[in-house]
Amino acid sequence: MDGFNERFLRQIAAQFLLGSETASVTPLGEGFINDTFVVKTLSGPSYILQRKNHVIFPDVPQMMSNIEKVTSFIRAKAVACGEDPARATLTVIRTVDNALYYRDARGNYWAATLFIPSAISYDRASSPLLALKGGEGLGKFQALLADFNEPLADTLPGFHNIKLRFSQWDDALARDAAGRVKSLSREMSWISERRGQMEALWSLIENGTIPSRVTHNDTKISNFLFDKETCSVLCAIDLDTVMNSTVLNDFGDAMRSYTNTGAEDDTELTRVSMSMEMFEAYSRGYMHYMGKILTDTEVEYLPLWACYITYEQVLRFLMDYIDGDTYYKIKYPEHNLVRTRAQFALLQSMEKHLPQMKDAMERIIS
Repeated sequence: MDGFNERFLRQIAAQFLLGSETASVTPLGEGFINDTFVVKTLSGPSYILQRKNHVIFPDVPQMMSNIEKVTSFIRAKAVACGEDPARATLTVIRTVDNALYYRDARGNYWAATLFIPSAISYDRASSPLLALKGGEGLGKFQALLADFNEPLADTLPGFHNIKLRFSQWDDALARDAAGRVKSLSREMSWISERRGQMEALWSLIENGTIPSRVTHNDTKISNFLFDKETCSVLCAIDLDTVMNSTVLNDFGDAMRSYTNTGAEDDTELTRVSMSMEMFEAYSRGYMHYMGKILTDTEVEYLPLWACYITYEQVLRFLMDYIDGDTYYKIKYPEHNLVRTRAQFALLQSMEKHLPQMKDAMERIIS
């Protein structure tokens, strides 16, 4: 059980106010970051129990505080509208000591939430219809929090800050830790040719032209639940990365994954391109909720931010390759370089389709 036996997991579950004795604890999902389990009780509802990865998220208490603030805000809105708050957002379960998390003797952090029944999630958006639903999921989440004004902790400092990435990039080139720089002149030119443009985009955030809002920061479709019967969007899950940023980051990251006709690490670059059909479907779902909330400037830059986030990923994959593959897990020695080239092929396709993206957005908002 991911290094934890059931007896131990039952002991962890007993630290939370579940209201009934634990019947079973079983693993859920593949656990790339957190270890996740379903806790079934003898006479009550089921729960999600997670070991939070305090290496990726070094300040779990602040992370859990963010989650509690955001979910409480959404829950209050659901109650006011006569909706079921237990399906409108995650419900954080406190410990027997009234804390948002439990820390075990090994130093691991644990958190629990109410399991949402009769809900469905998707591993990937395989059709425009699912892209539309994914857009609705993110749009609804951001719209519900558009008037949220409590401070949130910055749990991932510098996330998507391209100027910070460039500082890291310059250091990586100077180190040349793996001795690979001399063979990467073509790939390095991809970075340098667009550096000025990307720095200018980030300046729009620094000077307040683009506002800061509550963002999810992990916008893949599996992080949204839908009603099993109606397929209508229920709520966002996996809120570990929720914090203040620009909503453009969320939208751009979604476009990087939803619109790619190939794989992130595709070795056949002719398979990699941007699907305008998926772009327009996602954008329609997103703007259904956010169209009247976003500023004109935010709407204007939505298409370009798909390029911004994809460029950032090109830079990060290439930087990790230069550093000797110290951050991303690799399956073979050239894996990060393959990722770099595949993401750059996607970026090129996005740049080519930028006028079409802007036209599509104008049709959507008109």
